[in-house]
Amino acid sequence: MSKTIPYNVGKWLPTDQKFFNQWLGKVLKEAESEENQYLLPPVQALKHLIESDRYIYNITQLMFAEIPVNDVDTPTGTPQVRTYQQMLLMLNRIIQRAPEFNKTGLVGTPINAIFDYPMATKAGYVFFNNPKVNACLKNILDYWGKFLQTADSTYVLNTSETGWLSDYALNEMSKVAYGDDFFNIFNCPNHDKTKHLGFTSWDKFFTRTFNPGVRPVQNADDADSIANACESAPFRIAHNLPLKAKFWIKGQPYSLVDLLDGDPWASKFEGGTLYQAFLSALSYHRWNSPVSGKIVKAYNLPGTYYAESLYQGFENPRGADPAAANDSQAFLTSTATRAVIFIQADNPKIGLMAFVAVGMSEVSSDEITVRVGQHVNKGDQLGMFHFGGSTHVLLFRPETKLEFNLHGQKPSIAGNNIKVKAEIARVE
Repeated sequence: MSKTIPYNVGKWLPTDQKFFNQWLGKVLKEAESEENQYLLPPVQALKHLIESDRYIYNITQLMFAEIPVNDVDTPTGTPQVRTYQQMLLMLNRIIQRAPEFNKTGLVGTPINAIFDYPMATKAGYVFFNNPKVNACLKNILDYWGKFLQTADSTYVLNTSETGWLSDYALNEMSKVAYGDDFFNIFNCPNHDKTKHLGFTSWDKFFTRTFNPGVRPVQNADDADSIANACESAPFRIAHNLPLKAKFWIKGQPYSLVDLLDGDPWASKFEGGTLYQAFLSALSYHRWNSPVSGKIVKAYNLPGTYYAESLYQGFENPRGADPAAANDSQAFLTSTATRAVIFIQADNPKIGLMAFVAVGMSEVSSDEITVRVGQHVNKGDQLGMFHFGGSTHVLLFRPETKLEFNLHGQKPSIAGNNIKVKAEIARVE
């Protein structure tokens, strides 16, 4: 009897593992039926890299050879993707389509599903951390991201079983947002489902906003109250942060130097506090300022796209976890693409703090919408994630003494969303 795998907290991969198998098999069959189809330029570039670089070719072959074939502890039974040729064909198909909704489980990041097995191997760790590979993956994701910003991507905004506008889908998104009616919660250009609610692309739908007044700032005039920056579930709180740590080891400690990519201000947070929370694919994906203050530095950091901690792959005694990107969240703060925004809070008890948006898997677009020198009020928009699931971090200096308010929860990978702009901490 195969092992029961726990639920994926990020809702990127389905709870129903049978559905996951069927979905991968369907995509592979469709892709192989198009075997003579011309590979899109970014996919062809990855194919050329694999086949022209002897080192990467060997790592790629080893990556698939290391996948267990008859291991009952693997998450979905026999793996569907067994060669890099199959992987490329499936990538080629996926980036020409928009994500579909499904009642038995949401594949919010379908490329992550394709890479599920290979990235859980030792060779996969090397492959997905390779700068040349990541340059190719960035181009693939950029290509897909551009498609998701076109009118052609709106075909999934329909009322069919796999459409995002079915009553079931709208109800699921409403429940995640703690509401009873999608249209009361979210701002739609119109309510005509036959015209995609007025959204002109999948990306516009994904980055939809709340209706005015739906998410008021809790304790807006209380400078000691810190607001939740994203509609997100608490993952971890860390105190006495080290400047440098081996973030890749089993415990996944945070490393400020690596998280901030050597930023000279990293040392200001040594000994300080970190709060991390994650967003599901159904969540609201815009970032809001946790405090009132001045934007003093803001930039994007390149990184890996599908690297995960070795201890969440087949090295994990529990077997490879299909939610490994979720379980690798601390690791990903030092490796994945991310946006860093430093805010000099008006409240001197808070002072300098930082917000870090971490793009996980398909979430390669961390868009900053504020500028250096701009003053923001608590609750004002800082930026947004584009497509998929994601995680974020708040950094506080050791001088900032905090009491967290997680609304009855304890940080874990099984948490529930706390509303954006609700209080998550107070400065003492």
